[in-house]
Amino acid sequence: MDNRPAPGTRLLFEWRKWDGSPHWVQDSVYLGSDEWGEWFGQQVGWRSERPGAAFVCREPNVTLVPASADWAFTHNAAPHPVAVYIDLAWDVRWGDDGVPRGIDMDLDVVRRTDGRGTWVDDRDEWDEHRVRYGYPAEIVAHLEATALDLEHRVREGVAPFSDAVTRPWLDRLAALATPGDHPGDPA
Repeated sequence: MDNRPAPGTRLLFEWRKWDGSPHWVQDSVYLGSDEWGEWFGQQVGWRSERPGAAFVCREPNVTLVPASADWAFTHNAAPHPVAVYIDLAWDVRWGDDGVPRGIDMDLDVVRRTDGRGTWVDDRDEWDEHRVRYGYPAEIVAHLEATALDLEHRVREGVAPFSDAVTRPWLDRLAALATPGDHPGDPA
C-alpha cells in the first residue's frame, strides 16, 4: 500500500529512539522521489524539535531517505556550515497514516564547509546506546560498515552526495515556498 502524500504536502517527519522514546519531529514538506529514494525539504523558519531541544531552520535543506531505509541524508544550502548531515537510521518508512517515521541510530556522517572536513560523528553515543538498548549484533555490524561507506562516498562527492543531485531538489523546494514560510512573511 502506498501511503505517500502528493508532492508539496506539508507534514511532520517523526523520529524515535530504539526503545520507542520520542526523538526529533521535523516540520517538512514531501518533495517527491527519484532513483535515489524519497525527498523531503525544510524551509527557512521551519522547526525541528526533540525533548529538551529545538531549532529553527536557518537555510533551506533537503533530505533523502533511500529504499534501504538505513540512513537519511540532509543537504543544507549554503552558507550553512554543515553541508551534509547523514543520520544512520533503522526502519525509515511511511506509516499507515502517511507519516514518515524512523529510528535514529546515533551514528552520523557530517561534512562541514569551515575546514573541519568529513567524519563519522557521535561514536560515544553509539557505543553507549548499543549497550543500553541492546542493538542486535547484525544491525551494529551493518550500520558501522554503512557509516564508513557513507563517509567515503561523501568525501568523494559521489551521487547522491553531490550538488548535481541535490540542486534540483533545492530548486523544487524553493518553488514551493509560499508567504508565511519564512519568519516575518505575511501569512
